[in-house]
Amino acid sequence: MWEIDYYEKENGNIPVVEFLDSLPNNMSAKTLRTIDLLASAGTALKEPYVKHIEGPIWELRTQFGNDITRVFYFASCGHRFVLLHGFLKKTQKTPPREKKLAKTYYEDYERRFLIK
Repeated sequence: MWEIDYYEKENGNIPVVEFLDSLPNNMSAKTLRTIDLLASAGTALKEPYVKHIEGPIWELRTQFGNDITRVFYFASCGHRFVLLHGFLKKTQKTPPREKKLAKTYYEDYERRFLIK
């Protein structure tokens, strides 16, 4: 079993929690079930649930009717996943600004917690 952590910005905001809170209850619940699936299966979880984005960053995908949620994450030491950023996907390609935001959060996490 893998542990799930949520990236927290220096101001205390937690982007994935804010994203989940912004979703309708049933969509949020299904996305949370997919997060639980990631915790259970770990790196053995494959498409259609996960897809590599770039570098250490992956996306966790949840289909809900015609809507698709995406949660960017990375694997950290000690069987741990850190969830960085979530969004509701509305286009075929992942918007570059969403990738850039996830990369920014990863770099902040790395600076504050991984490199000592």
